[in-house]
Amino acid sequence: MSIVELFYPAFILAILLVFIHTIFGLEIIKRGVIFTDLAIGQFAAIGVAVSLLFFDGSYAFLLTFAFALLGALLIAIATHRIEHIEAFIGMLYALGASAIIVLLSNTTQGTELFNKLQATDILFTTLNDLVEPVLLYSFVAILFFTFYHRLSGLVKEVLFFGLLALTVTSSVQLAGVLVVFVLLIVPAFLALLQSRFKPLFFAWSVGSVIVISSMIFSYWLDLPTGYAIVFVGSLCGIVGALWVERR
Repeated sequence: MSIVELFYPAFILAILLVFIHTIFGLEIIKRGVIFTDLAIGQFAAIGVAVSLLFFDGSYAFLLTFAFALLGALLIAIATHRIEHIEAFIGMLYALGASAIIVLLSNTTQGTELFNKLQATDILFTTLNDLVEPVLLYSFVAILFFTFYHRLSGLVKEVLFFGLLALTVTSSVQLAGVLVVFVLLIVPAFLALLQSRFKPLFFAWSVGSVIVISSMIFSYWLDLPTGYAIVFVGSLCGIVGALWVERR
């Protein structure tokens, strides 16, 4: 059995994750609030930690969405009220990360759970695991492309951050905070470095190549898949930036 036949559900999930996150990644980079998704993702991870610690994994989606939405709303409000928004977002990220450590510090598997929340092994995804992300990401994409560019002001901000929170709620549980950050930023960043192709389609294409290559790389070398995606994705982004700058 070939690697494609063995892991094709994971490859489908990877492409889905790239598809939905590049939509938001392009907007985040244009806004100049790069760490927005990282802060929201870390807040979402608090919900996962609370679910595991107090409810034995129950209510995970509801709690994760509640914390992700809280982080998104704080950033949306701060965008209109605080001058140095990146500093505020950085503090939110630090708050979220430390909150997870505090919550999990007294558990026997605290370190393992924290690492899982940062980057999850998606290589052994099953077809059943794809049902929820397919439905959710389709819903988010339809709302975004239908309404986002028609709105303005606070309503537009609420829609953007609300949909981002909903997306991150699912993707943090599926892939982890750092994987979500890389998939949001790297493909979009590389797409905006070039002008030959439309940014969204370029981001979808290059992001899919990066994440699937990372998964194959992790399988061959027996490495943790989530962190392999973070490593390869970050490396591609750095090399791409330096190469374009040199050119």
